[in-house]
Amino acid sequence: MDKNDLAKKWFEKAESDFVVAVHVFEDLHPKQIEIACYHCQQSSEKALKGYLVSKETEPPKTHDLITLCKLCAEIDPLAGELLEECGELTLYATTTRYPDNIEFTEGDAQTAIKQAKHVLEFMREMAFHNGSNAKCAEPTPEMEDIL
Repeated sequence: MDKNDLAKKWFEKAESDFVVAVHVFEDLHPKQIEIACYHCQQSSEKALKGYLVSKETEPPKTHDLITLCKLCAEIDPLAGELLEECGELTLYATTTRYPDNIEFTEGDAQTAIKQAKHVLEFMREMAFHNGSNAKCAEPTPEMEDIL
């Protein structure tokens, strides 16, 4: 599989996580706040890794979005604009999976969804429209309905 195909697969997985995040937050009752936040983090992680693959960089095995964002910014400094959002989303990689005393609110989930959408769209744009010869990985039909 060439790098463009692999990058597209990363973005498809990122979109799937984003669709799940929106669905479990908006369509299920009660709202699945922690699960939505977790999938927002996962969507962003896969979008960042997809970008790295599109630029022929092997992504590290990490859930730390700040680390991934900094690697992306080494390739294109514009990615640094996502550092704050990545820092906030990184929290959801582990805290949402365990029964800790941290409670997340609907506002947290709404913010996470907004941030994940921004990271996904921003990184897709950078991967496929910013100096790349790759054909654009357009959003899937499910994503288009959400975006």
